[in-house]
Amino acid sequence: MAEKAAEQKKKTIALYIGSVSKGGAERVIINLADYFYRRGYRVLLLTARVDEEEYPIPEGVTRLITEPEPDRLTGGRISNFSARFCRLRALWKRERPDIILSFIGKNNMMAILTTFGLKIPVVISVRGEPTEEYYSKWMRLMAKSLFALADGVVLQTGRSYSFFPKAVRKKAVTLRNPVRSVFFQERYEGEREKTIVAVGRVDENKNHEILLRAFRKITGDFPEYRLIIYGEGRKWKEMQELSGQLGLGDRVLWPGNVDNVAERIYKSRVFVLSSNTEGMPNTLIEAMLLGLTVISTDCPCGGPAELISHGVNGLLTPVGNIDKMEAALRAVLEDLPWADKLGREAAKQQELYRSETVYRSWEDYLERVMRL
Repeated sequence: MAEKAAEQKKKTIALYIGSVSKGGAERVIINLADYFYRRGYRVLLLTARVDEEEYPIPEGVTRLITEPEPDRLTGGRISNFSARFCRLRALWKRERPDIILSFIGKNNMMAILTTFGLKIPVVISVRGEPTEEYYSKWMRLMAKSLFALADGVVLQTGRSYSFFPKAVRKKAVTLRNPVRSVFFQERYEGEREKTIVAVGRVDENKNHEILLRAFRKITGDFPEYRLIIYGEGRKWKEMQELSGQLGLGDRVLWPGNVDNVAERIYKSRVFVLSSNTEGMPNTLIEAMLLGLTVISTDCPCGGPAELISHGVNGLLTPVGNIDKMEAALRAVLEDLPWADKLGREAAKQQELYRSETVYRSWEDYLERVMRL
């Protein structure tokens, strides 16, 4: 009885996202779920579905599926929306969380709409470039109007604010992404492996094509270097085929999804992020914390530019520009002492991403919203 009473007194935090498949936003929400549970909260993790390749659900966190049974989704678009709406609202009514933290796109809209009148505080988080996350005119209009009704808004970068009207901006805060402790290591100062690495989904947005083509242009001058691309995705096979067409052969390795990323890239010479758009990219943060020499596209909504001071702790290149990416790779490989200097400066980001500081900022913010 005492245990049951104690459980009932715990504050409940509901984390809402489409899935916990392996991606940056999904990793952040899993990290937060684990932290809040260890801090003594009752934690609910609501996702629309269960995917094959997922992050493990932290022990003690309750997983709830928001998608209705298939036989409830046999009608048209309006009927199916109604079924999803009713299912999610019923879960809120049953679980009565003290606060909801929602991530990404339509989930943010649904969190606000389905809690109307329930007196449950809702904090929504936009994880990427807003014009990409809300890609149609209708979605942008909804985001700009609905988010003014949220109790809190978490954005990734300063540039994101300009997308929203004043009513949303005045509720918004920027909170850093929590990073796993394995990335907080002393920088490796020995002889580095002759590898260039990239980590993340292999899809349209990550634009590995420019990295492959830029690497192809330097292979003759740096014959000992290899490119290793960690991750899988919709364009994985296509990019492997392109690598073959470019004659790169075993100069490019494709290990797929791996669990020990920090160990794999720790001694690498260069980390590259070649994305078209990003919010605040976790993989770039992690590479910098390890002290790698980093090169990133200067993509919307400004996450890489907030992390990297060009020529000080890394290099920025224009989105989609193969020649500039090639030039950046050449610059660091031709001057390894300078490359190491960039890496040492990058590692200083550890002070900003200390777990105790970042996690506590999320907790303090949610607690403050609950008290409003």
